[in-house]
Amino acid sequence: MKVTISDVAKMAGVSTATVSHTINNTRYVSEETRERVYAAISQLGYTPDASARSFRTGKKKTIGFIVPDISNKFFATMIESVENHLAAAGYHLIIANTKEDMEREEKNIRLLTAGLVDGLLIASTMDNFDRLNSLLPAGFPVVLVDRVFNEKKFSSVCVSNFQPIYRSVCRLVGKGDRRIGIIGGLPRLSTTKERISAYQQAISDCGLAPEETFIRYGDSMENSARVCLDELMEQKCDAVIVTNGLMAAESIIYLHRKGVQLAGDIDLVSFVDYESDFYELYANQIDSIIQPVDELGTAAGEEILKRVEDPDAPIFEKVLTSAYRPYDLPKSWNHSDR
Repeated sequence: MKVTISDVAKMAGVSTATVSHTINNTRYVSEETRERVYAAISQLGYTPDASARSFRTGKKKTIGFIVPDISNKFFATMIESVENHLAAAGYHLIIANTKEDMEREEKNIRLLTAGLVDGLLIASTMDNFDRLNSLLPAGFPVVLVDRVFNEKKFSSVCVSNFQPIYRSVCRLVGKGDRRIGIIGGLPRLSTTKERISAYQQAISDCGLAPEETFIRYGDSMENSARVCLDELMEQKCDAVIVTNGLMAAESIIYLHRKGVQLAGDIDLVSFVDYESDFYELYANQIDSIIQPVDELGTAAGEEILKRVEDPDAPIFEKVLTSAYRPYDLPKSWNHSDR
Protein backbone atom coordinates (compact mmCIF):
# COMPACT_ATOMS: atom_id res chain seq x y z
CA MET A 1 0.00 0.00 0.00
CA LYS A 2 1.09 3.57 -0.70
CA VAL A 3 2.55 5.31 2.35
CA THR A 4 0.65 8.51 3.13
CA ILE A 5 1.46 11.67 5.01
CA SER A 6 -0.90 10.43 7.75
CA ASP A 7 1.31 7.36 8.23
CA VAL A 8 4.34 9.60 8.67
CA ALA A 9 2.49 11.84 11.13
CA LYS A 10 1.35 8.85 13.21
CA MET A 11 4.86 7.36 13.43
CA ALA A 12 6.43 10.74 14.27
CA GLY A 13 3.72 11.58 16.80
CA VAL A 14 2.79 14.87 15.13
CA SER A 15 -0.04 16.26 13.01
CA THR A 16 -0.16 15.95 9.22
CA ALA A 17 0.13 19.74 9.09
CA THR A 18 3.44 19.57 10.95
CA VAL A 19 4.75 16.96 8.49
CA SER A 20 3.72 19.22 5.61
CA HIS A 21 5.39 22.28 7.14
CA THR A 22 8.55 20.27 7.78
CA ILE A 23 8.79 19.03 4.19
CA ASN A 24 7.91 22.36 2.54
CA ASN A 25 9.66 24.68 5.04
CA THR A 26 6.49 26.75 5.29
CA ARG A 27 6.56 27.23 9.06
CA TYR A 28 9.06 26.95 11.90
CA VAL A 29 9.44 23.40 13.22
CA SER A 30 11.77 22.55 16.11
CA GLU A 31 14.89 20.57 15.32
CA GLU A 32 13.70 17.67 17.51
CA THR A 33 10.37 17.44 15.68
CA ARG A 34 12.09 17.79 12.32
CA GLU A 35 14.37 14.86 13.13
CA ARG A 36 11.39 12.68 14.14
CA VAL A 37 9.54 13.53 10.93
CA TYR A 38 12.50 12.75 8.67
CA ALA A 39 13.25 9.55 10.60
CA ALA A 40 9.66 8.42 9.96
CA ILE A 41 9.92 9.41 6.28
CA SER A 42 13.11 7.39 5.93
CA GLN A 43 11.75 4.33 7.77
CA LEU A 44 8.44 4.27 5.89
CA GLY A 45 9.91 5.19 2.50
CA TYR A 46 7.45 8.06 2.08
CA THR A 47 7.61 10.10 -1.14
CA PRO A 48 5.87 13.51 -1.03
CA ASP A 49 3.16 13.97 -3.64
CA ALA A 50 4.57 16.66 -5.93
CA SER A 51 1.27 17.26 -7.71
CA ALA A 52 -0.56 17.79 -4.41
CA ARG A 53 2.14 20.15 -3.22
CA SER A 54 1.98 22.17 -6.44
CA PHE A 55 -1.78 22.44 -6.06
CA ARG A 56 -1.37 23.89 -2.55
CA THR A 57 1.56 26.18 -3.30
CA GLY A 58 0.90 26.96 -6.96
CA LYS A 59 4.44 25.79 -7.81
CA LYS A 60 5.56 22.66 -9.66
CA LYS A 61 9.24 23.35 -8.85
CA THR A 62 9.93 22.68 -12.53
CA ILE A 63 11.37 24.86 -15.30
CA GLY A 64 11.12 24.16 -19.03
CA PHE A 65 14.00 24.80 -21.43
CA ILE A 66 13.30 24.90 -25.17
CA VAL A 67 16.50 24.41 -27.17
CA PRO A 68 17.04 24.20 -30.94
CA ASP A 69 19.47 21.27 -31.04
CA ILE A 70 20.17 19.07 -28.04
CA SER A 71 22.96 17.26 -29.93
CA ASN A 72 24.92 20.52 -30.20
CA LYS A 73 27.41 20.60 -27.33
CA PHE A 74 26.92 24.35 -26.95
CA PHE A 75 23.35 23.73 -25.82
CA ALA A 76 24.18 20.48 -24.02
CA THR A 77 26.82 22.30 -21.95
CA MET A 78 24.42 25.15 -21.25
CA ILE A 79 21.67 22.72 -20.19
CA GLU A 80 24.01 21.13 -17.66
CA SER A 81 24.91 24.53 -16.22
CA VAL A 82 21.23 25.55 -15.98
CA GLU A 83 20.29 22.24 -14.39
CA ASN A 84 23.02 22.48 -11.76
CA HIS A 85 21.82 25.94 -10.73
CA LEU A 86 18.15 24.95 -10.62
CA ALA A 87 18.85 21.74 -8.69
CA ALA A 88 20.60 23.74 -5.97
CA ALA A 89 17.35 25.67 -5.55
CA GLY A 90 15.21 22.51 -5.49
CA TYR A 91 13.93 22.82 -9.05
CA HIS A 92 13.79 20.28 -11.87
CA LEU A 93 14.40 20.91 -15.58
CA ILE A 94 12.39 19.66 -18.57
CA ILE A 95 14.09 19.83 -21.99
CA ALA A 96 12.25 20.27 -25.29
CA ASN A 97 14.21 19.93 -28.56
CA THR A 98 12.95 21.86 -31.60
CA LYS A 99 15.63 20.87 -34.15
CA GLU A 100 15.46 24.46 -35.46
CA ASP A 101 11.83 23.83 -36.50
CA MET A 102 9.36 26.63 -35.72
CA GLU A 103 6.36 24.30 -35.72
CA ARG A 104 8.01 22.06 -33.14
CA GLU A 105 8.82 25.07 -31.00
CA GLU A 106 5.22 26.22 -31.15
CA LYS A 107 3.93 22.82 -30.01
CA ASN A 108 6.47 22.65 -27.18
CA ILE A 109 5.57 26.11 -25.90
CA ARG A 110 1.87 25.27 -25.87
CA LEU A 111 2.53 22.01 -24.04
CA LEU A 112 4.89 23.34 -21.37
CA THR A 113 2.85 26.45 -20.57
CA ALA A 114 -0.32 24.39 -20.07
CA GLY A 115 0.42 23.83 -16.39
CA LEU A 116 3.56 21.68 -16.62
CA VAL A 117 6.20 24.21 -15.58
CA ASP A 118 6.60 27.33 -13.44
CA GLY A 119 8.68 29.18 -16.02
CA LEU A 120 10.27 28.81 -19.42
CA LEU A 121 13.76 29.34 -20.85
CA ILE A 122 13.65 29.69 -24.65
CA ALA A 123 16.47 29.62 -27.19
CA SER A 124 14.03 30.43 -29.94
CA THR A 125 14.23 29.56 -33.61
CA MET A 126 11.21 31.75 -34.46
CA ASP A 127 11.51 34.16 -37.38
CA ASN A 128 9.58 36.97 -35.70
CA PHE A 129 8.70 38.13 -32.22
CA ASP A 130 4.93 38.36 -32.73
CA ARG A 131 4.67 34.65 -33.43
CA LEU A 132 6.54 33.79 -30.24
CA ASN A 133 4.67 36.36 -28.16
CA SER A 134 1.26 35.09 -29.27
CA LEU A 135 2.02 31.65 -27.83
CA LEU A 136 2.92 32.77 -24.31
CA PRO A 137 0.23 33.30 -21.65
CA ALA A 138 0.14 36.82 -20.22
CA GLY A 139 2.39 37.14 -17.19
CA PHE A 140 4.03 33.74 -17.66
CA PRO A 141 7.69 33.79 -16.47
CA VAL A 142 9.92 33.66 -19.56
CA VAL A 143 13.63 34.27 -20.17
CA LEU A 144 15.08 34.30 -23.68
CA VAL A 145 18.47 32.59 -23.86
CA ASP A 146 21.22 33.20 -26.45
CA ARG A 147 18.76 34.37 -29.10
CA VAL A 148 16.84 37.62 -28.63
CA PHE A 149 14.51 40.01 -30.45
CA ASN A 150 14.43 43.77 -30.87
CA GLU A 151 11.23 43.89 -28.81
CA LYS A 152 12.15 43.91 -25.12
CA LYS A 153 9.08 42.32 -23.57
CA PHE A 154 10.92 39.41 -21.91
CA SER A 155 14.07 39.19 -19.84
CA SER A 156 17.04 37.80 -21.75
CA VAL A 157 20.54 36.42 -21.29
CA CYS A 158 22.82 36.36 -24.32
CA VAL A 159 26.40 36.64 -25.58
CA SER A 160 27.74 39.43 -27.77
CA ASN A 161 30.25 38.32 -30.40
CA PHE A 162 30.50 41.61 -32.31
CA GLN A 163 33.90 42.70 -31.00
CA PRO A 164 35.60 39.28 -31.26
CA ILE A 165 34.53 38.88 -34.89
CA TYR A 166 35.48 42.48 -35.72
CA ARG A 167 38.92 41.94 -34.18
CA SER A 168 39.40 38.63 -35.99
CA VAL A 169 38.75 40.24 -39.37
CA CYS A 170 41.21 43.05 -38.62
CA ARG A 171 43.84 40.52 -37.60
CA LEU A 172 43.34 38.50 -40.78
CA VAL A 173 43.70 41.63 -42.89
CA GLY A 174 46.83 42.53 -40.95
CA LYS A 175 48.30 39.13 -41.84
CA GLY A 176 47.70 39.85 -45.53
CA ASP A 177 44.40 38.02 -46.12
CA ARG A 178 42.18 39.81 -48.62
CA ARG A 179 39.51 37.26 -49.54
CA ILE A 180 37.86 36.59 -46.20
CA GLY A 181 34.73 34.47 -46.12
CA ILE A 182 32.29 33.83 -43.32
CA ILE A 183 29.86 31.00 -42.56
CA GLY A 184 26.85 32.06 -40.50
CA GLY A 185 23.96 30.13 -39.01
CA LEU A 186 20.31 30.56 -39.92
CA PRO A 187 19.88 34.11 -41.30
CA ARG A 188 16.74 34.78 -39.22
CA LEU A 189 18.50 34.41 -35.86
CA SER A 190 19.71 37.39 -33.83
CA THR A 191 23.03 35.66 -33.22
CA THR A 192 23.65 35.27 -36.95
CA LYS A 193 22.62 38.86 -37.71
CA GLU A 194 25.04 40.28 -35.14
CA ARG A 195 27.96 38.16 -36.35
CA ILE A 196 27.43 38.98 -40.01
CA SER A 197 27.06 42.68 -39.13
CA ALA A 198 30.39 42.64 -37.26
CA TYR A 199 32.07 40.98 -40.24
CA GLN A 200 30.65 43.50 -42.71
CA GLN A 201 31.62 46.47 -40.54
CA ALA A 202 35.19 45.20 -40.15
CA ILE A 203 35.54 44.47 -43.88
CA SER A 204 34.48 48.04 -44.63
CA ASP A 205 36.66 49.64 -41.95
CA CYS A 206 39.69 47.65 -43.12
CA GLY A 207 39.28 48.99 -46.64
CA LEU A 208 38.27 45.76 -48.37
CA ALA A 209 35.60 45.68 -51.04
CA PRO A 210 32.52 43.82 -49.73
CA GLU A 211 31.74 40.55 -51.52
CA GLU A 212 28.25 39.22 -50.84
CA THR A 213 29.26 35.82 -52.21
CA PHE A 214 31.82 35.53 -49.40
CA ILE A 215 28.91 35.33 -46.92
CA ARG A 216 27.45 31.83 -46.72
CA TYR A 217 24.79 30.43 -44.39
CA GLY A 218 24.49 27.00 -42.82
CA ASP A 219 21.66 25.87 -40.57
CA SER A 220 23.65 25.78 -37.30
CA MET A 221 23.28 22.00 -37.24
CA GLU A 222 25.37 19.02 -38.24
CA ASN A 223 26.60 18.60 -41.83
CA SER A 224 25.74 22.14 -42.91
CA ALA A 225 29.23 23.68 -43.25
CA ARG A 226 30.75 21.50 -45.98
CA VAL A 227 28.86 23.00 -48.90
CA CYS A 228 29.63 26.49 -47.61
CA LEU A 229 33.35 25.68 -47.38
CA ASP A 230 33.43 24.27 -50.90
CA GLU A 231 31.78 27.42 -52.25
CA LEU A 232 34.22 29.69 -50.43
CA MET A 233 37.28 27.71 -51.51
CA GLU A 234 36.04 27.77 -55.12
CA GLN A 235 36.18 31.56 -54.80
CA LYS A 236 39.78 31.23 -53.56
CA CYS A 237 39.12 32.63 -50.08
CA ASP A 238 42.35 32.76 -48.09
CA ALA A 239 40.53 32.93 -44.73
CA VAL A 240 37.19 31.75 -43.34
CA ILE A 241 35.34 32.65 -40.13
CA VAL A 242 32.93 29.93 -38.91
CA THR A 243 30.44 31.44 -36.48
CA ASN A 244 29.10 28.29 -34.83
CA GLY A 245 31.00 25.73 -32.76
CA LEU A 246 29.35 22.68 -34.31
CA MET A 247 29.97 23.92 -37.84
CA ALA A 248 33.51 24.98 -36.90
CA ALA A 249 34.44 21.49 -35.67
CA GLU A 250 32.96 20.04 -38.85
CA SER A 251 34.96 22.54 -40.93
CA ILE A 252 38.25 21.60 -39.28
CA ILE A 253 37.67 17.88 -39.91
CA TYR A 254 36.52 18.48 -43.49
CA LEU A 255 39.54 20.65 -44.36
CA HIS A 256 41.89 18.11 -42.78
CA ARG A 257 40.40 15.30 -44.87
CA LYS A 258 40.79 17.40 -48.03
CA GLY A 259 44.46 17.95 -47.21
CA VAL A 260 44.04 21.68 -46.68
CA GLN A 261 46.65 22.97 -44.23
CA LEU A 262 45.31 25.30 -41.54
CA ALA A 263 47.36 28.48 -41.04
CA GLY A 264 49.12 27.56 -44.31
CA ASP A 265 46.70 27.04 -47.17
CA ILE A 266 43.90 28.84 -45.37
CA ASP A 267 43.40 30.82 -42.16
CA LEU A 268 40.47 29.74 -40.00
CA VAL A 269 38.64 31.53 -37.18
CA SER A 270 36.65 29.02 -35.17
CA PHE A 271 33.94 29.51 -32.58
CA VAL A 272 34.65 27.39 -29.49
CA ASP A 273 31.38 26.60 -27.73
CA TYR A 274 32.78 24.19 -25.14
CA GLU A 275 36.12 23.10 -23.73
CA SER A 276 37.39 20.09 -25.65
CA ASP A 277 40.61 18.23 -26.37
CA PHE A 278 39.61 18.42 -30.04
CA TYR A 279 40.13 22.18 -30.15
CA GLU A 280 43.38 21.90 -28.24
CA LEU A 281 44.79 19.75 -31.05
CA TYR A 282 44.39 22.71 -33.40
CA ALA A 283 44.96 25.55 -30.92
CA ASN A 284 48.23 26.57 -32.61
CA GLN A 285 46.65 26.65 -36.09
CA ILE A 286 43.35 28.54 -35.68
CA ASP A 287 42.10 31.73 -34.09
CA SER A 288 39.38 31.01 -31.54
CA ILE A 289 36.33 32.89 -30.30
CA ILE A 290 35.48 31.27 -26.98
CA GLN A 291 31.92 31.62 -25.74
CA PRO A 292 31.22 31.73 -21.96
CA VAL A 293 28.73 28.86 -22.10
CA ASP A 294 28.76 27.92 -18.41
CA GLU A 295 28.28 31.55 -17.39
CA LEU A 296 25.41 31.84 -19.85
CA GLY A 297 23.65 28.80 -18.37
CA THR A 298 24.11 29.95 -14.79
CA ALA A 299 22.84 33.44 -15.61
CA ALA A 300 19.79 31.95 -17.35
CA GLY A 301 19.04 29.77 -14.32
CA GLU A 302 19.37 32.72 -11.96
CA GLU A 303 17.09 34.95 -14.01
CA ILE A 304 14.28 32.43 -14.55
CA LEU A 305 14.08 31.75 -10.80
CA LYS A 306 13.81 35.49 -10.19
CA ARG A 307 10.98 35.70 -12.74
CA VAL A 308 9.17 32.77 -11.13
CA GLU A 309 9.34 34.43 -7.71
CA ASP A 310 8.34 37.84 -9.07
CA PRO A 311 6.76 37.70 -12.56
CA ASP A 312 6.10 41.46 -12.43
CA ALA A 313 9.74 42.41 -11.84
CA PRO A 314 11.28 44.83 -14.39
CA ILE A 315 12.58 43.29 -17.60
CA PHE A 316 16.25 42.40 -17.27
CA GLU A 317 18.80 42.03 -20.07
CA LYS A 318 22.21 40.50 -19.43
CA VAL A 319 24.84 40.49 -22.17
CA LEU A 320 28.04 38.46 -21.77
CA THR A 321 31.05 38.72 -24.10
CA SER A 322 33.08 36.04 -25.81
CA ALA A 323 36.88 35.98 -25.66
CA TYR A 324 39.00 36.29 -28.81
CA ARG A 325 42.22 34.24 -28.76
CA PRO A 326 44.59 34.47 -31.74
CA TYR A 327 46.50 31.23 -32.11
CA ASP A 328 49.95 32.73 -31.56
CA LEU A 329 49.00 34.04 -28.11
CA PRO A 330 49.37 31.97 -24.90
CA LYS A 331 46.54 29.49 -24.39
CA SER A 332 43.84 30.73 -22.01
CA TRP A 333 40.54 28.96 -21.53
CA ASN A 334 39.21 31.60 -19.15
CA HIS A 335 37.89 35.00 -20.14
CA SER A 336 40.51 37.18 -18.52
CA ASP A 337 41.85 38.21 -21.95
CA ARG A 338 38.67 40.05 -22.94
